[in-house]
Formats: sequence, C-alpha cells, structure tokens
Amino acid sequence: MPSNVRPKKALGQHFLADANIAAKVASCLASDKDRKYILEIGPGTGMLTRFLIERFPDAWYGMEIDRESVLFLKTRFPGHTGRIFEGDFLKLDPDTLFGDHEFTVVGNFPYNISSQILFKVLSFRERVPELAGMFQKEVAERVVSKPGSKVYGILSVLCQAFYEVSICFHIPPHVFVPAPKVMSSVVKMTRKEQYTLACDERLFFTVVKTAFNQRRKTLRNSLKSLGLQWDKLPSGLAGERPERLTVSDFEQITLAVPSS
Repeated sequence: MPSNVRPKKALGQHFLADANIAAKVASCLASDKDRKYILEIGPGTGMLTRFLIERFPDAWYGMEIDRESVLFLKTRFPGHTGRIFEGDFLKLDPDTLFGDHEFTVVGNFPYNISSQILFKVLSFRERVPELAGMFQKEVAERVVSKPGSKVYGILSVLCQAFYEVSICFHIPPHVFVPAPKVMSSVVKMTRKEQYTLACDERLFFTVVKTAFNQRRKTLRNSLKSLGLQWDKLPSGLAGERPERLTVSDFEQITLAVPSS
C-alpha cells in the first residue's frame, strides 16, 4: 500500500520497504507461546505490522511517536485502530496498556534510541519474555558479543544476564527508505528460565556500568569507589579489565561489595 508518510530524520526513521524482510522478522517470534500482548515499537508505515497482525491478530498493539504515521496506520489497519497508540516507548508505563500481564516487544527500532530501548526492556524484564528487533549491526554485535571481544560491554553483560541473545540475520541498507549508511541486524532475545541473579540486581547494574565506564583500567582501580572486599574473590580478578569478565564474574564481584 503506497504511503505519503515522510520519514523524519529527527526521529531516526528508516521505513522498511521490503515485504520479504518484514515477513522474516515476524517469523523470528516463537509461535509456540500463548501470547496475550505483542507491542510493536515504531510501526511507521506498517510494513512489519501487516505480518505481525497476520500471525498474532488478537495480540498485536502498536506504539508510534509520529502522529503522521499514527493517522496512516489507523487508515491502513482500520480493524485495529483501538490498538494503535501515539506515544514514546521510553516513557511507557506498561500497566496503562497491559495491566500486570507480560508483553513481547518487536520492531524496526530507530537507531538513535535503540540502546535506550534495550535498557527500557531490561527494566521491564519481569514483563518482557521475548524481543525481536532491527538494530544497527554495530549495536547488534555489542548485544551478542562474548568476553574478550573489543565490543563486549555494558549492553552485552546486562542483556546476557537475563536473556539468551542471538542475531537472526543481517539486512542491507537498500531495503529501507531512506537507506541508512550502515548494515542492520535482527536481534532475538528470549528471557532465561532463571532470569534472577544471585545478588542485588540494582547493585549489579551499578557494578557493570562503573567497570565499563573506565574499561581501560583494571577492576581494582575502576571499582575503587565501591570499596570491594577483594579477599572474598578469586585471586587475579582485581587485575582484570571488564571486557574479560563473564556475567557470573560480575555477580561474584557484586556480592563482594560491602553492604552500606
């Protein structure tokens, strides 16, 4: 269906224009789950929306910050107008849409806020069992990278602490309007069965962010402000740099932070 909706640079919009790619993205979501709610972030002109509604007609909801797109989507999908919301996902209180129910997150995420979307999903991890989204390839690689990689960082540790993560496939620039200057990738995140940590999770976030904010320093120096009890940890850990640590290592470090 042709659209006169203009992609807006300020919103980081790159509309997907390839139906085959859209169908592949929709198929990344597991079909064996009893889904009550699926939230598509930034449906734009509805290329992906069409396939999500085909697969999950009773579960799909859309949140779009661009009013022009909202009006178009309500015209294109008249049977779902009550499920198309104008708003900013980064400011969403999920209770207002879904009560206390879980919801899956999917979308062609704006590059300029894609990391923020992941942090928001992590804050809702008890409510979000699955995510499938299009990201700039560089961000996708950070999410799935392993210890020792140059791109392993805060997103890697925090996402992998609570989710199984993988890249489904890569997407060339020419399937978007306008074409971005970079490759894109579809990331799949499935919440772990055991997604609670053996430490204070709020403090775990602090430890990870503090360590990587000075990633060139050893942990003894970068985490000095936390007053760690290094004698409670494996020898040699204090001399490591954060990019070499596993999620389990960061859990152990968090447990060694003295209680205030």
